[in-house]
Amino acid sequence: MKLLIIGATGMIGSRLVAEAEARGHQVVAGSRNGAAVGSARSLAIDVADRPAVAAAAQDVDVVIGAVSPRSSAETMAEALAYGDALIAAAQDSGKPMMVVGGAGTLNLPDGTPVADIVPAPYQAEAKAMRALYEKLAASAANFTVLAPAGLIEPGERTGIFRLGGRELLVDEAGNSRISAEDYAVALLDEVEAPKHPRQVFTAAY
Repeated sequence: MKLLIIGATGMIGSRLVAEAEARGHQVVAGSRNGAAVGSARSLAIDVADRPAVAAAAQDVDVVIGAVSPRSSAETMAEALAYGDALIAAAQDSGKPMMVVGGAGTLNLPDGTPVADIVPAPYQAEAKAMRALYEKLAASAANFTVLAPAGLIEPGERTGIFRLGGRELLVDEAGNSRISAEDYAVALLDEVEAPKHPRQVFTAAY
């Protein structure tokens, strides 16, 4: 497959590029400054530029959005503009869209949004990513959102993890976590064999 990964220089995006290339996919690594990532073809692209994203999507099989809004006064506006660009790209190109979500998109077993209970410094980003999912869900775009566990950070690629729906997954100790490497495995598995069209799902240990 030929994949466009937007946000390819980030912590998650760079792992997605590495995993995709290891599986033999052709990758276009999109980022704001067009920096090189692995052996992928680099592309300078602004995620809020709807025509540019839609044009780039025309030449690939799947678009992967791996951008996270920065925590600032504009976090929500950035997330919604990002959603607009993804929706436009999906509709204009007809290509499927895989989106890196946030744990704030998930719910606790009693239905409480995770975005409502995360520590204050992370609430703006968590609520913005939840709003992004809701915007995608309200559209007619062909999308899938993979929300990570509560903690995602660089680590080991084990290939061993659990998948779930919209409920936050925790281990026996009550922790919710996954490495960025294993998150990339879960996302590329979905790209290669889609099982969650127009849904949000999660991966965790």
